[in-house]
Amino acid sequence: MITGAHPFSALTPEVVLAALEGVGLACSGSLLALNSYENRVYQAGLDEGAPVVAKFYRPERWSDEAILEEHAFAAELAAAEIPVVAPLRLGDATLHHDGGFRFAVFPRRGGRAPEFERPGTLQWMGRFLGRLHVVGAQRPFAARPTLDLASFGEASRDFLLAGDFIPADLRAAWSSVADQALDAARHCYERAGPVAAIRLHGDCHAGNVLWTDEGAAPGPHFVDFDDCRMGPAIQDLWMLLSGERDEMARQLGEVLDGYEDFRELDRRELHLIEALRTLRLLHYSAWLARRWDDPAFPAAFPWFNTQHYWQDRILELREQVALMQEPPLPA
Repeated sequence: MITGAHPFSALTPEVVLAALEGVGLACSGSLLALNSYENRVYQAGLDEGAPVVAKFYRPERWSDEAILEEHAFAAELAAAEIPVVAPLRLGDATLHHDGGFRFAVFPRRGGRAPEFERPGTLQWMGRFLGRLHVVGAQRPFAARPTLDLASFGEASRDFLLAGDFIPADLRAAWSSVADQALDAARHCYERAGPVAAIRLHGDCHAGNVLWTDEGAAPGPHFVDFDDCRMGPAIQDLWMLLSGERDEMARQLGEVLDGYEDFRELDRRELHLIEALRTLRLLHYSAWLARRWDDPAFPAAFPWFNTQHYWQDRILELREQVALMQEPPLPA
């Protein structure tokens, strides 16, 4: 059962192996914790065959219905021959319960981080995401949330101000610039006008993409859809861009060269790039604060909640306010 200061404190290796044995997997006893903070993820060796990857979901984050939508979306993409890793169906189920924990089991897939500076990589990523979004646009999520100003921006600001996270001497400055940033983001949304919300990967940065050069499906693939949600298509594209404005414009052109082989991007969504970046910055700080009772977080992010951290966030949001006044990137 879940006990202790934090729910994951009860997730011992013995509990993990017993849960996997309970869904019919004959484990060899080999268990390797993989890099994950939101959930707990393990590679488990089997007596026969390749190892599997087990993801134990953070208690109370998602409903069962939301997790099953994640699984169904991954399976839908895999059925369309889009390179993603869908959960295994064991005992006619993909979501399992054991000792108060919920978990899913996936086949292990390797790969390396994509090298976006290599010629052709961004176009390939664009084609991959274009195909993914064709499927994502076919129907909405019912149980998973939408990325918007209220959930990512305003709720994040309110949570941070309600807690004892921002040093007292910086609280007024951070609150003021956060309000300015949200106002500027709101104006970006107004300039864009109504844009379609589709099912997204939702967290498409380089760390969440694995690249393979061999096998039946070389190129990029996603191994985790834990953050999938509804939102504008540009959310899955802008995190591929980096550097100065001219460089990002060039990168965006390369991404769209591939993306629009499969799906046209509504150019009004380009007004949202810096607004979405701003929402992500606010959401990231609030995510760290919401997870601070998990012992893994102070150990992994010791710089959070320091004077220097919040000084940098104030400067960062001021820069975002200025960037949101500029015209959108040309495509």
